[in-house]
Amino acid sequence: MINGKLSNFYIMSEQEANVAVAEQYSANSIQVLEGLEAVRKRPSMYIGDIGERGLHHLVYEVVDNSIDEALAGYCDTVDVYINEDNSITVRDNGRGIPTGMHEKENRSALEVVLTVLHAGGKFSKDSYKVSGGLHGVGVSCVNALSDYLKAEIHREGKVFVQEYSQGKPFKPVEVVGEAEDTGTTVTFHPDPEIFQVTTVYKYDTLAARLRELAYLNKGIRLTLTDRRNLVHDVDENGNELETTHFRNDVFYSKDGLKEFVEYLDGGAERLIESPIYLETDKIIPIEIALQYNTSYTEKIYSYVNNINTIEGGTHLQGFKMGLTRTLKNYADRAGMLAKLKFDLAADDFREGLTAVVSVKVAEPQFEGQTKTKLGNGEVVSAVSQATAAALELYLEENPKEAKMIVEKVILAATARHAARKAREMVQRKTVMSGAGMPGKLADCSSRDPEVCELFLVEGDSAGGTAKQGRDRMTQAILPLRGKILNVEKAMEHRVFESEEIRNIYTALGVTVGTEEDSKALNLSKLRYHKVIIMTDADVDGSHIATLILTFFFRYMIDLIKNGYVYLATPPLYLVKKGKEEIYCWTEQQRKDATLQLGKGSDKGVFVQRYKGLGEMSAEQLQSTTMDPEKRLLRQITIENAAEAERTFSMLMGDDVPPRREFIEQNAHYANIDA
Repeated sequence: MINGKLSNFYIMSEQEANVAVAEQYSANSIQVLEGLEAVRKRPSMYIGDIGERGLHHLVYEVVDNSIDEALAGYCDTVDVYINEDNSITVRDNGRGIPTGMHEKENRSALEVVLTVLHAGGKFSKDSYKVSGGLHGVGVSCVNALSDYLKAEIHREGKVFVQEYSQGKPFKPVEVVGEAEDTGTTVTFHPDPEIFQVTTVYKYDTLAARLRELAYLNKGIRLTLTDRRNLVHDVDENGNELETTHFRNDVFYSKDGLKEFVEYLDGGAERLIESPIYLETDKIIPIEIALQYNTSYTEKIYSYVNNINTIEGGTHLQGFKMGLTRTLKNYADRAGMLAKLKFDLAADDFREGLTAVVSVKVAEPQFEGQTKTKLGNGEVVSAVSQATAAALELYLEENPKEAKMIVEKVILAATARHAARKAREMVQRKTVMSGAGMPGKLADCSSRDPEVCELFLVEGDSAGGTAKQGRDRMTQAILPLRGKILNVEKAMEHRVFESEEIRNIYTALGVTVGTEEDSKALNLSKLRYHKVIIMTDADVDGSHIATLILTFFFRYMIDLIKNGYVYLATPPLYLVKKGKEEIYCWTEQQRKDATLQLGKGSDKGVFVQRYKGLGEMSAEQLQSTTMDPEKRLLRQITIENAAEAERTFSMLMGDDVPPRREFIEQNAHYANIDA
């Protein structure tokens, strides 16, 4: 049917269709993809996706090769450049990729590494004892997904070069000069045929990963330079000077994870003066740093061979076991639990804890290609024993700090019992328990979560406008009164006692909390697969949106991980002249629209600045911000969990100096409403 009318196409019966499909599926239907064709055909299988995340993953793959050289003891410097054309150059001072002839392949080993999947030194224990890229597909995937790649190798006193396009070499490896040093330099440009969303690299995203690698591999110097834009130097008073330089950062850590924990804990008030640290390689190399602070959140990050295992695994399990057992035994021996009327839970020992657990495993067994969960059974006892030994020594040598930690645990347990009652109140009001929805919720008619959207709207006034402009079939509106509780500073039971937060839980239909995990979220009854934060386009609106995002990050992070959370983007301006009007989202769009309607001048052009959603009519709000065909939604994702953790702690926590420093450094990027 086309445009409501029957087309002239012949309609097969189901039986005819099955016969036709059977005839078409023959031996000739089986495709064999040669070389790197499989990577270009299904790039998401190898790098996760072909959007912004996959684009940056290409850089990580090349950098990881250099880090592996460092772990083997042959490299201590890695330089990364974002070039003017958004190509990337990664240079290290390692041994250089071998360039001699490969016996079996009858071509240069360099070409084999760059064009054959599962080819590389990582499979040989003689070359690399520990490696992040055990699947051996990294740099060859980068080659396949680049429209240009150049490898320059300094080795054996010579400079070897080979160039590629889409994984295919222009010609064999050439010797182009002499070299006194050794190392590998890879320059590549992502193929726009593959990365159709964007080929523009974000400096801050790359900087976050390089900073993380510097902390995880102490003693290695990593630099990042952006050759796309010059930055003006400033004097001691902040005035711009005539001299300029490319934006550049150097990432180097002398103390490794100790500095990492202090960096992550920058926005929190410390309970103990310096991190508890251990490093051992008795069974496997283990490095752990942990720090307690006065907050109510648990921040534990685990790594295997520099890979962030976001789903944890046996190393994280061992750490938690060692921590819980050691602290509980100490508290029992000290008689600090004698008056406690209820048992301690594992969660209680981790409230206010910031920790990084890093292990190096020769043959890691990951659950799946994504490498997000370690499965090696022998790692549990190794990490548990190492944690227990280091923590026992610290507690015995630091009785004052030990007492503060145990008192923090007892306080967490007391608050947990109070929070359980508050959670039960939330559960009684959810859909599952049969109670009604929040009174202010204007629900939608559809019951299909896939198509249903919940708008969290700032204030009753804007909520009323949104209710008038919504699609009643698929769009629900929940107005929120003022600024919700800052959960970063609140104890757990206070969070569940907040009426606005209870309304969000109830409207979403989710259940929260188990005996094992007080914040565990059950999404099986989630009523909306789009949760859209819609606030005013001013400073207060941004603050409210940040408060809501802080709540989601701390208590409903699975919503973010599943891609259900969005920010609405209402326009900032309406530019009019006569009957012509243009909505604008940026200052530059406003200027362009003014010139367009004024035919080169601003004469007769009227500009309205929207300070709040309530200033729009229902029709305007619907057409600019709520209509799926016209609106601009920004999906909330977490590219780097550790960096996100630090940002929320810094911006929303109690410690003022780090927040002031952040504002001073970034004030020139901000748009402050008059």
